Amino acid sequence: MLAKTKNSSQMGFYSTFEEQLNHNQPLYKLSNTISWKVFEKAFSKHYSATKGKSAKPIRLMVALLILKQIRNLSDESVVEQWAEDSYYQYFSGENYFAAKPPCVPTKLVEFRKRIGTSGVELIFKESIKVNGKDGNDENLSGDTTVQEKNITYPTDDILYKKLPKNAEP
Repeated sequence: MLAKTKNSSQMGFYSTFEEQLNHNQPLYKLSNTISWKVFEKAFSKHYSATKGKSAKPIRLMVALLILKQIRNLSDESVVEQWAEDSYYQYFSGENYFAAKPPCVPTKLVEFRKRIGTSGVELIFKESIKVNGKDGNDENLSGDTTVQEKNITYPTDDILYKKLPKNAEP
């Protein structure tokens, strides 16, 4: 089911959430450059307007995927950092600061499955468009390798040091 629209009331007595942010910050600028309606139009067909539980807003999910790529983060990290960073929240369409994560990380996996390869390609194309003349190129190429994990593989030297002193090799 499509998400319901939120009330955009003021955050405090004198200023809105947007007014409290630095308007020269890169994520602030980027959030106002991206055409978010393109994603709403393209992805709303994957949701029912009347059936099922309300989904997370499409802009939020797209923004989390873009932030994940921009910052080279895992699903878990981007969701965790979202709760701590007001610019992440503004980028994803929030009108006030929320101190809790927007969703569980598995929602990003579900969203990627829902929009499919063509949806991920649309996000990639639109994010290139906002970055200059190369956005109009029909031939796109991207690195699809898996992000490296921080794993140390044991070497003979490490294993040798772990042997008890009185044991013979």
